[in-house]
Amino acid sequence: MAVNIGRLDRRIVIQQATETQNSSGEVISTWSDLATVWASVRPARTVESVQGDQEHAVRETVFRVRRRADITEKMRVSYDGKLYDIAGIVEIGRREALDLTGVVRALG
Repeated sequence: MAVNIGRLDRRIVIQQATETQNSSGEVISTWSDLATVWASVRPARTVESVQGDQEHAVRETVFRVRRRADITEKMRVSYDGKLYDIAGIVEIGRREALDLTGVVRALG
């Protein structure tokens, strides 16, 4: 399955967490940009649930990018002012592309 690179028409930023210790020994997690890449963006689904007395919605979006060996599920995607935790990575074709399933959790 060849990837149609013409459909990779959105810019996304892949971010990774870096952990450091502050002067009192607490672990501080900060996010830094790993790469800015072209992607196609496809809304997948929204799952709503009730926990306690609050409604929660989880929105899934699939980002298709050219294959990279350095993307993991510990990373996140920044796109259109939102941050998406990477919940799944699926290889497309023979090392041609990756589908990154990003999730945004929102309180309703």
